[in-house]
Amino acid sequence: MSVFQFDLKRGSGKMSTVPDGKKLVRSPSGLRMVPENGAFNSPFSLDEPQWVPDKECPSCMQCDKKYDFLTRKHHCRRCGRCFCDKCCSKKVALPRMCFVDPVRQCGECSLVSQKEMEFYDKQLKVLMGGGSFIVTLGTSKTSETMMCRLSNNHRYLFFDGESHFEVELSRISSMQVLTEESTPEENDIHTYTSLLDSQYISEGGNSRASGMLLHCKPTGSQDPQQLRMEAADDKKTASSWLAAMHKAAKLLYEARDR
Repeated sequence: MSVFQFDLKRGSGKMSTVPDGKKLVRSPSGLRMVPENGAFNSPFSLDEPQWVPDKECPSCMQCDKKYDFLTRKHHCRRCGRCFCDKCCSKKVALPRMCFVDPVRQCGECSLVSQKEMEFYDKQLKVLMGGGSFIVTLGTSKTSETMMCRLSNNHRYLFFDGESHFEVELSRISSMQVLTEESTPEENDIHTYTSLLDSQYISEGGNSRASGMLLHCKPTGSQDPQQLRMEAADDKKTASSWLAAMHKAAKLLYEARDR
């Protein structure tokens, strides 16, 4: 019998068990492979932007060059702004918008998309591979060693041990990544916004992530409940998982704020 009482998703009939069908759609920006049901979009995904109307951009929005018969205008598939060929020449993969092939992007957006590819190529695999953590739910004094991993559709964190439960990423209201040196107070909550400037974990730093505090809002409730995770035996794998989750939090915040 489970010792945990945490009002999140449990048992049969979970949305996470529903097959995620895909369909190929054509948009003005290109071919996209999207979920058949829009409710199953990845929380990391971004909507296609509205293109700036042609009549509102007589010149390049980067170099200000006037359009004519030889200077054609192109729309960046990520930001929707209008540029000349020189300022919008790169075709870069854009998985956050589910494009099948690389798409045309302006210089600024192409750099962002290229950086995000590391997350899709590396960090997502780490998150779905999972890590072992000592998990404490709410104010319980009892903990359990559990394997935590990201679901294949990127929508849930699965916790598996003697018990099983799921946390929907969209229900996470705040998170705090802890290092071996940090000793946060019980009421110390760092939102996605503060996490972007967090001192608790940094790329290339000497501090190793050792745990995480999540605050989740169960369905039908506005009161967050706390979930504490601390690295179990394989601390190296757990630290890599937490670092990947830190990167994921940045994308989640951006997707929510957009």
